Amino acid sequence: MTFNKEQITQIRKSLIVSCQAPADSPLHDPQAIAAMAQAAVLGGASAVRIDTPSHVSAVRQRVQAPIIGLWKQQIPGYEVYITPQFEHAAAIASAGADIIAIDATLRDRPGNETLDTLIARIHNELGKLVMADADTIEGARAAAKAGADLVGTTLYGYTNETKHLSPPGFDLLAQMVKQLKVPAICEGGIASPQMAQEALKLGAYAVVVGTDITGIDYKVRTYREAIFTAPTAF
Repeated sequence: MTFNKEQITQIRKSLIVSCQAPADSPLHDPQAIAAMAQAAVLGGASAVRIDTPSHVSAVRQRVQAPIIGLWKQQIPGYEVYITPQFEHAAAIASAGADIIAIDATLRDRPGNETLDTLIARIHNELGKLVMADADTIEGARAAAKAGADLVGTTLYGYTNETKHLSPPGFDLLAQMVKQLKVPAICEGGIASPQMAQEALKLGAYAVVVGTDITGIDYKVRTYREAIFTAPTAF
């Protein structure tokens, strides 16, 4: 089955906005996420990154730009959680995603599916592109070898192997740009336009920004804590 490689060209040297919200937030609502995504695209984002089938479906109705879809699933006994199995990828594809994001770390995977077979099935059965979310250069290389169309620094700092590191993973990005033949995406920890510029200078094909743009819940808590702990003059 063929898929639209032009969507990769569409995101070159651009901003991708991750529109997600905590499960207990009022913003964790399909229409709220869709409005957020639409605002991001109207503001100049080339694509959006969306979690869960219901949110992808709502965004698809309001946005024509490419959607990088994923489905976070906690499976007992496994640490892999970003679109861990083919059934999750299929649900995201059916909801309207153009690119399927998957966990591409070297951690154990549920079921009998390897990273190679998962990527192959997404390509062949769903006709969708794959963004591999990596945490190390070893994982990034394995994902590229398995056929991933894009590889991101998404999980740098979020796995046991990298928990001592803090995003953004500029060092990992630099290695990916040098060693991989597929586009390297910088995602995770981008907290200013200047940091996004730095990622592009290092060779990032595109930059994904989430919390700093759409993380209202987190940002408000950060401001509140800073204000309540700040010394006052009276």
